[in-house]
Formats: sequence, C-alpha cells, structure tokens
Amino acid sequence: MHPSVIALRTPDKPAIIMAASGKTITYAELDGRSNQGAQLFRQLGLRRGDVIALLLDNVAEFFEIVWAAQRAGLYYVCISTRLVAAEVAFILEDSNARILIGSGAVTDELAANLDALDVTLFGIGPSSAVSGRNFLAERAALPALPIADESPGNDMLYSSGTTGRPKGIKPPLPEGALAETNGLTELGRSTYGMDEKTIFLSPAPLYHAAPLRWCMSVQKLGGTVIIMEKFDPVAALALIEKCQVTHAQWVPTHFVRMLKLEDAVRNRFDLTSLRTVFHAAAPCPVDVKQAMLAWWGPIIHEFYGGTEANGLTSIGPQEWLERPGSVGRPVWGIPKICDEDDNVLPPRENGAIYFAEGAPFEYHKDAEKTSASRNRHGWTTIGDVGWLDEGGYLYLTDRKSYMIISGGVNIYPQEIEDQLILHPKVADAAVFGAPDTDMGEQVVAVVQPAAWNDAGPELEGELLEWLKPRLGRHKIPRRIDFSDALPRTPTGKLLKRELRETYW
Repeated sequence: MHPSVIALRTPDKPAIIMAASGKTITYAELDGRSNQGAQLFRQLGLRRGDVIALLLDNVAEFFEIVWAAQRAGLYYVCISTRLVAAEVAFILEDSNARILIGSGAVTDELAANLDALDVTLFGIGPSSAVSGRNFLAERAALPALPIADESPGNDMLYSSGTTGRPKGIKPPLPEGALAETNGLTELGRSTYGMDEKTIFLSPAPLYHAAPLRWCMSVQKLGGTVIIMEKFDPVAALALIEKCQVTHAQWVPTHFVRMLKLEDAVRNRFDLTSLRTVFHAAAPCPVDVKQAMLAWWGPIIHEFYGGTEANGLTSIGPQEWLERPGSVGRPVWGIPKICDEDDNVLPPRENGAIYFAEGAPFEYHKDAEKTSASRNRHGWTTIGDVGWLDEGGYLYLTDRKSYMIISGGVNIYPQEIEDQLILHPKVADAAVFGAPDTDMGEQVVAVVQPAAWNDAGPELEGELLEWLKPRLGRHKIPRRIDFSDALPRTPTGKLLKRELRETYW
C-alpha cells in the first residue's frame, strides 16, 4: 500500500504518465526520487510535523515531491496556481511553510515577499521561470535511499471560509508505517474495484483535494495514473480509448462539456475499457447524470465529503437511479441532521449536516472556527444543509453560507465583496452564484454605487480592473449588475437570499 512497496515488485511499471507530453515516471523512479527528496528535506532541517508548500501546475514532479514529503513526516500544502501573490503569501505565512516549491506561477511580486516570510524558494528545473534554488538539481546530488527516520506525512489543504480568509485544514499526522492503508484507498479498492491493474485518468488540477488524494491512492495500490495537464473533453475521451483507462474521477462540469460535443465526436471513441468512474466536488444536475448514465452505462458512482474528511457518503449507479439526487449512505462517519439547537431531526426534514464518529480535524490557527464546526454532541459539520430519507440516504439541499461552486471549484463571496466595497465608487456589494449551463454556477455581483449616475458599463469595467490584481481570476464576477439599494435588515444583515433567488 505504498509506492516503495510497488517499486520492489514492479519497478519498471509506469506510476505516472503525462497526457500531453507522454512523460512517464516508473515506480522505481518515483521511489528513488521521493527518497532523494526526503533526504533533501532532512538536509534543509525539516523534521516531522514541519510544512512545505507547492505552487505547481499539473506536472510529473508533483508526485515526486508529495511522496517525498509523505515519507519524511511532513505536511504538504498544495496551493492553487490561480491565486494572486497576496493570497499565496497569506497561505504561506498562515501555514508556517518553511519552503515553497514552485514553477511559473511564482510571480516576481510573490518571490520578492518570501524573504520577509522566511520561506526558501525552489524551482523545479532550469526551464522554470522561478528565481531561486533548483530543487531537482539539489535533490539529484543525494542518495536514493530511505531516510533513517521515515514516518507518514499528510496533506494540509486550504479552503476559503465564509469570512473570505482561507482556512487551513490540518488533520493529525498518521502514526505507524508508511504503507498503512486509509479510508479513501479502501473505498477505491472495495467499492470502485481499484487494484494494481487500474489505469486512472485524472483531468483536474492536482492542488485540489480529490484529484491529489485519489491519484495517491491509486499509486498506493500500484496502478497507473494518467494526468491531464489541462482538461479538454475530446482529449479526455481520446485518452480513455488510447490508454485503456479503467477508472476516472470527474466533476459535473466535465460531464457537461463532454455531453455538449456533437454526437459524431462523442461516438468516435471506444470507451469500453471503463469499469468505474465517480464524481464529486459539486452537485450534479439530475438530467446531466441521467444523460451520462445513458451514454456510459451503469458505471457512474458519486461520493460526498469535504476537504476536512470528517465524513463521507457514497452511492452507486443503480442506487442513484432508484433515488435520483441522493449522495448516498455513509462510508465513514454517521450523518446526522440537526436543527439550530442540535436536536436530531426525523427523515425528510432539512437541517445542518453533521457527522458523528468521523475523522478528527482542526482549522489551523482558528480555534473559533474549529469550535464552531462541533455541536454539543461532539459531531462535526462543514456547514452543508440536507436531509436523510428513511433508508439513511443523504440528500443535499443547500451549501455552506452561499458558497459558489463553479466548475467544481469552491468560491466564497465574502472576500470578493470585501474587495468590491473598498472601491471608492461602491457603497455596498453582494456576491453570489447564479446558474451557468457550463460551469454549474457563475459569480455574480450586485453593486450599489455611491452615486447612482455612475451605474453602467464604465463602472463595471473599472470594478473588473480593480479586482484583477486582488483576486484569482476564477473569483472575478462574470456579471456585475447595479442596484440603488441592497436588502438589509435593520441590524445591517444582508439578505442575500432575496437577491440570489431572483437569478435562480
């Protein structure tokens, strides 16, 4: 249950294949390079529980680095390359990262701030645009042998909170041997039929929790991971046929884009190698999933859980056809639906979704947020709302604090509102998600101008330019509308639901 074990059995087997370039890393190479990486981390003074950060696109070296951190007992923080310098700097400071390994996403502005953060910058080769030390060159000078004090590390991923500031989700470091299994790997093996023969297609950015964790689970089992540098619907279908893909993980936006292809294009490819695929990250419209099941057959599974991994549910294709819209029954953790007083609600009544007996987690440096995620029973929530049917199947009816899910990526309105309100011509602002046939949701802002005469295309353009250097591009509103007043209560609470409902 670890690449080091697989490397002894089948050293020449591909662990990673990059879709566009065809670059391949065998298990022997992955094992040796991750050993060298762990040696370098120790040489840099990093010990169990310390933190490194990655700011990388989908590159083969991604897994060489995270497996090195995993076997050195480190936390690895995988940061979105879509964030601007200030957002990345906050995560580096908050996480106490000691080193940053980056590529072209490391801008001059960010690099200039690293000294003040006491973060050492590494690039991943001579072709990198990053100024800093060369991680690959320094690693290559070290022995490809295990460090003397190997112990398992873990990811520490950041998810924006409703206050707009990213929060680090810090699970306990695993104890025991490197090769011990975990819940996700067991789900892949027992429910999805993953094993050493698995050929897994990953079309999403590796800095997200599900792609990162599933790819590592496949590598624990000895399968081969095909990494798409960037998703393209036709390329994805071609890869399934060419590489004889058996398993894949998607988000609903991928389904939508593949379904929009002409029938002649969709029917060009032989997809019969697929044994099991699964999706998560965002609600999938019932009609979209029905269309995918009609196309691919009863091989589409779904799971629900957060980056916090406090609980997880899963549902198979036949179960879903019998209960359209459900996200399944528990795999770990026991879902409980509670009212505002933490009382358990009966079946089919909406309430906050909690998990009892789930995995522990904490929000890094945010005791208040950690405490707020627990109720008086000690159960944990990530803020979603839903209900259970009589059979214990979970259904989602709302999302945490008007979180926007666009293309499977979580976007939180508060930080966008905070930036808009700083503009001198803005009196008030509200941001929320509106329907988008391609991305699921799009970011919409309703702005109250300080002077109503300013409302119009010129101010919209000003605001978009204002936001570009302050936010990642995926957070920039696709639409800005104007209102002479926003609905607020006498205490000042924004009644965002009233605005949002007019768009749905």
